[in-house]
Amino acid sequence: MKILRLILGDQLNHEHSWYEETNENVVYFMAEMRQETDYVKHHIQKVVAFFKSMRSFADWLQNEKHAIVYYSLDDEKNQQDLVQNLKQLMDEQKIEKFEYQLPDEYRLDEQLKNFCDELSIETEAFDTEHFLTSRTDFTTFFEGKKQMVMEYFYRDMRKKYDIMMVNDKNPEGGKWNFDQSNRKKWKGSPEIPQEKQLKNSVEDIYEMIQNAEIETIGNIDVANFHWPTNRADSLKLLDYFCEELLVHFGDYQDAMHTDEHFLFHSRLSFAMNSKMLHPKEVIETVISYWRDHKDAIDISQVEGFVRQILGWREYMRGMYWKEMPNYSTLNTLNNTNSLPDFFWTGNTKMNCLKHAISQSLEKAYAHHIQRLMITGNFALLTQMHPDEVDAWYLGIYIDAIEWVEITNTRGMSQFADGGLVATKPYVSSGSYINKMSNYCKDCVYKVSKKETEDACPFNSLYWNFLDEKREHFKDNQRMNMMMSLLNKMSKDKLQALKDRAQAVIANPDKY
Repeated sequence: MKILRLILGDQLNHEHSWYEETNENVVYFMAEMRQETDYVKHHIQKVVAFFKSMRSFADWLQNEKHAIVYYSLDDEKNQQDLVQNLKQLMDEQKIEKFEYQLPDEYRLDEQLKNFCDELSIETEAFDTEHFLTSRTDFTTFFEGKKQMVMEYFYRDMRKKYDIMMVNDKNPEGGKWNFDQSNRKKWKGSPEIPQEKQLKNSVEDIYEMIQNAEIETIGNIDVANFHWPTNRADSLKLLDYFCEELLVHFGDYQDAMHTDEHFLFHSRLSFAMNSKMLHPKEVIETVISYWRDHKDAIDISQVEGFVRQILGWREYMRGMYWKEMPNYSTLNTLNNTNSLPDFFWTGNTKMNCLKHAISQSLEKAYAHHIQRLMITGNFALLTQMHPDEVDAWYLGIYIDAIEWVEITNTRGMSQFADGGLVATKPYVSSGSYINKMSNYCKDCVYKVSKKETEDACPFNSLYWNFLDEKREHFKDNQRMNMMMSLLNKMSKDKLQALKDRAQAVIANPDKY
């Protein structure tokens, strides 16, 4: 029986059972398509990284003696549409069975299910063998519970996989969560090692993309492209994280600084989300290194890292498959404003936003606090439409695939899901930004001021947001203290804050 197996661009799992044996009757298919480059405007580095990684994977398959058909973007056979490409190939190869790995994006899952329903030949879908939970494990775990709290899910995952456990009930170090130890401000020391230099030749892919006139955002240095685009480089990056960065990762994972783009972060998210690295492999490698270096590395550095992968990453995917497709339409706070132009240029006088956005445009990367408490915080306080915020985050970050992006953005960042992901909105005034960064130091706006023209816009936006969304938060216990302070504020002071905030909301590109 002649079998066609589809591999999507984020299914680059070398360890998948598909590849354990070669079969002359099996043909693998991969394609670079306008369908995938054009559904949202992507960062140029993101498109380049995916195409380069896909080509590396195809080369590996070929070296392993598997039959592979690969359509580059400029291949004359390429129909630029997944279904049309599959139909064409099935006719050419006289395919008798179609197999694919379950996509991690709802739109592709639907596209392939509908395609299979139309076929007269046998079809079969396989697991990607990547995640530590199935699509439905999350739903089963929270069945009958009032709130889907990540911490409980994380603890269950620790027990299930026996990760950093003393026994079947007690965690190592006596605590499940060392988050309180992971909130230090980086002030120039300890020294941050230079990012791992990876040698990638991407000039040809970049030129092809330019010739195709694909609309992208951001910048790229084709001569110095340091994102991992094959498994070997992904493993090098993992080793580098363990040897150079893990020692201070937890301490400064929430810190931000004008001179540092990556601090002690691993930069492994693209390699994981494209499946070149398996999450359990990453976790076990990091824990193993820590066990061999316990005299130098505290448990708090490791637990914070493990929680992001074992807890948060799996939790967000579970939420995605439980709540889609309705999740992508949620706008509980009824926010309707448009993103300002400076989200695409970085041209703003607000120093924190200038640095976070400029870095995103330059590197296709910002760490979770920059995304949550700088750009996300501003978007929520200025009441931007979650559709626009989603599209920006999905496009600009190299690791952004919808299953992980939309739950973080529409859920945790924008509270558009009404509290499914986060029990309260992640908003703050300028004081939090000043606490965790040096952004405020050289800003034209004063973080200590609130209503004046030179006051930090976040300060007035914060109180204006709480006032405008009173009805949404009146029964939220975690908001009680702030709502109480709001209620005690004098009418004149609140009005002055609201006047300042409304000026910013009306013309954010002025600020």
